[in-house]
Amino acid sequence: MEVLKDIISNKSIYIPALLWFLIQSYKVIIDLIIHKKLNVKRIIGAGGMPSSHSAVVCSLATLVGKEYGFDSGIFAIAIIMSCIVMYDAAGVRRAAGRQARILNKLLETPGLTTVEVQEKLVEVLGHTPIQVFVGAIIGFVVGALA
Repeated sequence: MEVLKDIISNKSIYIPALLWFLIQSYKVIIDLIIHKKLNVKRIIGAGGMPSSHSAVVCSLATLVGKEYGFDSGIFAIAIIMSCIVMYDAAGVRRAAGRQARILNKLLETPGLTTVEVQEKLVEVLGHTPIQVFVGAIIGFVVGALA
């Protein structure tokens, strides 16, 4: 029971988790306003402004730096992992989303292919560099203020 209490009271866990929830909730609300339809899948979906991935990892790295020192090994791990996550969000996953968009268009073109699909590929997988940057700034600010 003590372990559970330690986990729940750990700022480096609950601050990034709460930040993720708030950003994803914001995306659901914005999606509702724009499309006039509630899309609850958006709460766990990837992509969009701002990047919750970037916000979470940057808030975590900032919290770790504040607690253990910005010259500590654990901060180095946190910041390197943050960079990898943000690079992946703006690079690899974004490219996969572009490919999914092209494949969906090809599959929708009559007479081009005989391949039948049950559902479209997910196109919103990654982030633009500005979405990653804004998420990173939000994460840093939240981590610094927490």
